[in-house]
Amino acid sequence: MKLLFIYNPRAGKAKIRNNLLDIIDIFTKAGFIVTAHPTQAPGDARNVVSRLKANAYDLIVCSGGDGTLDEVVSGIMLKKLRIPLGYIPAGTMNDFARNLRIPSNMLVAAERICQKNLFACDIGVFNDANFVYIAAFGLFTDVSYETRQDIKNMIGNMAYILEGMRRLPDIKVSRMRVETEGIDIEDDFLFGMITNSVSVGGFKHITGKRIKLDDGLFEVTLVKKPKNPIELNNLIAALLTRNFSADCMYWFKTSHLKITAAEETAWTLDGEFGGLHIDVTIKNMEKALNIIC
Repeated sequence: MKLLFIYNPRAGKAKIRNNLLDIIDIFTKAGFIVTAHPTQAPGDARNVVSRLKANAYDLIVCSGGDGTLDEVVSGIMLKKLRIPLGYIPAGTMNDFARNLRIPSNMLVAAERICQKNLFACDIGVFNDANFVYIAAFGLFTDVSYETRQDIKNMIGNMAYILEGMRRLPDIKVSRMRVETEGIDIEDDFLFGMITNSVSVGGFKHITGKRIKLDDGLFEVTLVKKPKNPIELNNLIAALLTRNFSADCMYWFKTSHLKITAAEETAWTLDGEFGGLHIDVTIKNMEKALNIIC
């Protein structure tokens, strides 16, 4: 059996360097012929996977943060490959790994991959791109991809918090129209996220309760612009308690939606820059990815 192992040597605290040989040894003992590819630049993982032939490998494994995972999945979806995917988390947040209860210990995660327990999870389509667990806009959404990797490596999750605090004076809102089945709303939004995840930014259950990763539905959270400090406090409390009936936000589930902004708005897909857009169409591809968990 042939295995392609794609890893980001700089993800997290670069701990892959201390585990690489042991991981390859685990795969080899399980009967795999391993080809290892360290990513060379942003987008490299996606390009490598998108050039593969359908029968080139029996298994693809990636190691890195959510951005590396997003690139590999994008390559798989672009090429319409049905090759199973294994994931060894090595990033700062690793939200998607938490969803599937993938161990944070890299060697244990590698051993679990060899057990080949497949789970068919949903994948998002964002215009012509794909995302694994979140598409978001607004407040703080650019922090993950604009915070330098060496800073993330040095102080971990605190890097996101510090960078986010630095941006508080520059809060902006986006005027948007959101359309889906039975819903047509227009408002000024401080933040919005379309998710298929139980964890975002390291915070569990911030997307809601009873989340399923294979039901064909997204959880949509749209936070309205607070008019005063009291509304801002209510907004923070509503997010922390997931009070979806709060006046400061909209929350619903859907398999697809269309968003039209008054002006170009920056989006992030799985923690990476997703471009500037006015018109956005988002669809859920139910059970489109076979991942080992």
